[in-house]
Amino acid sequence: MNAEPVIRVDNLTKRFGRQVAVDNVSFQVPARCVFALLGENGAGKSTLIKILLGLVDPDAGSTAILGHDSQFNGLAIRQAIGYVPDSPSLYEWMTVAEIGWFTAGFFPDGFQQHYNELVAGYGLGPAKKLKQLSKGMRAKVALALALAHRPDVLVLDEPTSGLDSLVRREFLESMVDFAGDGRTVFLSSHQIHEVERVADVVAILREGRMLAMERLDELKSKASELIVTRHESSIEPLRLPGSYLTRQVQGRQERIVVCGWSEDQLAELASSDQVSVLDTRSLSLDEIFVA
Repeated sequence: MNAEPVIRVDNLTKRFGRQVAVDNVSFQVPARCVFALLGENGAGKSTLIKILLGLVDPDAGSTAILGHDSQFNGLAIRQAIGYVPDSPSLYEWMTVAEIGWFTAGFFPDGFQQHYNELVAGYGLGPAKKLKQLSKGMRAKVALALALAHRPDVLVLDEPTSGLDSLVRREFLESMVDFAGDGRTVFLSSHQIHEVERVADVVAILREGRMLAMERLDELKSKASELIVTRHESSIEPLRLPGSYLTRQVQGRQERIVVCGWSEDQLAELASSDQVSVLDTRSLSLDEIFVA
């Protein structure tokens, strides 16, 4: 994880009229990992990806993939990486085999053979017309096209949107294998509970702003929910020894989501005259995201 980052985003800003789609965002994606960019629909994820690929120019800041500046070397980036958008555009009148043969003309030798191997591994009939395929099968064709030239970086923009649960699971698990081969996956999604199963590093984007970026295991180890039961005689608001993400009060009980509290802070709260019982609970990525 200490190798030279394969993706850099520096002070990136993009506006559409008065709407700020990406607001001064900076981060780096390390090599050989599954990096998940999480956010609700409209958070700015797709805009950021289009800037990374050189399809949209930023208003401020810069981005780069594999050392190529996105604004000036977009073609080199798109030739070097694999990319699967949320709704892949495919020539529906072609067969599975024909679209592989057609796309091979844009890449070096070896594309066709590897594409055929991927298609066979995904259980896709080469003679099937694309218009006859389910959405899940079409997604696998798009993934095979993106992987056939053996890219070092794979960019996925909401790749499992609209797919059934079994296909989504297969799709995401294949990303773990891809990263396990020493390559990098950049995955944009709002399917938090599924991303949790495959991501090494997560970043949370909301209304164009980066709220957090951390290794998933470290983020989950830092976040917890405190269930505080107060003495019945406690009247004053509970004093907390640190900052918190969310806080809900129901009678004598408070539920507080904290991140990065030390053992000393927890001990200080537990020993407070106002506190009768203090319990802690680990949180899922989905719960951390909501908080």
